[in-house]
Amino acid sequence: MVEPDATVLSAASRPRVAAFVVLAAAVVTWDTAAPHVGALSLWPTVAIIAGAVMPATLGLILLALPLWSRRSIVAAGVAFGIAAVATWELNSHLASNFAKLGAYTCAGWAFLWLFEEVSWVLIVALIIPFVDAISVAAGPTKAIVNHHFEVYSAVAVAFLAPGGLAADLGPPDILFFALFLAATVRWRLRPWWTWIAMTAMYSLTLVIANVADVNGLPALPFLSFGFLLANADLLWRRFRPAR
Repeated sequence: MVEPDATVLSAASRPRVAAFVVLAAAVVTWDTAAPHVGALSLWPTVAIIAGAVMPATLGLILLALPLWSRRSIVAAGVAFGIAAVATWELNSHLASNFAKLGAYTCAGWAFLWLFEEVSWVLIVALIIPFVDAISVAAGPTKAIVNHHFEVYSAVAVAFLAPGGLAADLGPPDILFFALFLAATVRWRLRPWWTWIAMTAMYSLTLVIANVADVNGLPALPFLSFGFLLANADLLWRRFRPAR
């Protein structure tokens, strides 16, 4: 179990809480209004999701980051998970979307408690791109997306564009996003630069998928690259052989 870090928790000040409330209200308002706005052509739609909706939604994880080590995070994750299932069954997909975001974020933070060294995070960052690429190319992810998309929609987090069109990130994409971000706090890396790099990589994934006209791309290789790009020099200093 990871004990709450007083230095980290002190960052959850009133300005941060206020920023979270304002941003959450803006994202909820957009997601409520987007299906009722006229649909746009492909590239304006991609630009809105990649440049605004995705960064704003993932920004909620960044602003909530001081909570990552709280003991109640497991209970919160379970509560979010139950709410996600219940609201989806009730066809309240907007509420379910935010509940899924909360559940996967809490799961990523709780999962980080199992890591004893930053080297474990580095190993995961180097392994998951290959696992995700295989799964998307010829594994269960490909089968679900191509033949059972309704199942994928039920578990994915949607980023809405005008007309109700959406780009989706699956549970592992959000879970590892939250895990890597919390790891930067736990081992004193670069949280803000990491968030910028990882968010930009997810947006780039969306652009490349549409340029290549494919059903989907493995997002975790881009995520890992963003994490490593933002922290490569700090990680190198920790692991290089002592002279």
